[in-house]
Amino acid sequence: MLSKIGILGGTFDPIHLGHLRAAVEIREGFGLDAVYLIPAAVPPHKPRQDIAAPEDRLEMLRQATEDLPELRVSDIELKRQGPSYTIDTICAFREKLPPKVWVYLIMGIDAFLEINTWKSYEDLLHIVPSIVINRPAAEGRIQPSLENAIETLMRSGALAGYECSLSTPCYTHCDKQPIFTFNVTPMEISSTRIRELVKKGQRIDYLVPPRVQAYIQAKGLYK
Repeated sequence: MLSKIGILGGTFDPIHLGHLRAAVEIREGFGLDAVYLIPAAVPPHKPRQDIAAPEDRLEMLRQATEDLPELRVSDIELKRQGPSYTIDTICAFREKLPPKVWVYLIMGIDAFLEINTWKSYEDLLHIVPSIVINRPAAEGRIQPSLENAIETLMRSGALAGYECSLSTPCYTHCDKQPIFTFNVTPMEISSTRIRELVKKGQRIDYLVPPRVQAYIQAKGLYK
């Protein structure tokens, strides 16, 4: 029976080994029963025109997690019309789960830095604890540390009232849910780079699971 789960949303275009490794480490680090990977149907913060079809991204997730029962795939955002807002997904997920199941929202630091632009982000901080993880920096850019990024948001007012916990890697608030920080194994892999390699006709071995690579080739994605 589930008691604690994590929700990790994203474009997953395509899912790669960095995503999977992070999900596995978070599940183990927080003692979660499962981590749900949720592809966005219409990513509100990534208005790319060449994004793979939601059905293809969903199937690649299923192929990638076939041998990882602790990682589960949900199509909840694909069934909903319009942009895939996190607040709507969390509320819909909580409605389907027993009341005693604890839900954690997992996100990379790059996404968390924009949380004040998200739909109803204050409500989101009230209803679900967050796990913020480090992510590889984009080429030519330096990724801020988790602590520096969160403290920057605190100073800006986006996370007003949060304080650094002295006992755990966590930021707490008297009324809102805690924000945990967690360092996963850094893997210099990005979906953008994978798409570029495929477009150039180069191999993507050891960047994505073999089943995902086979699916990309069979469907002719990212050409």
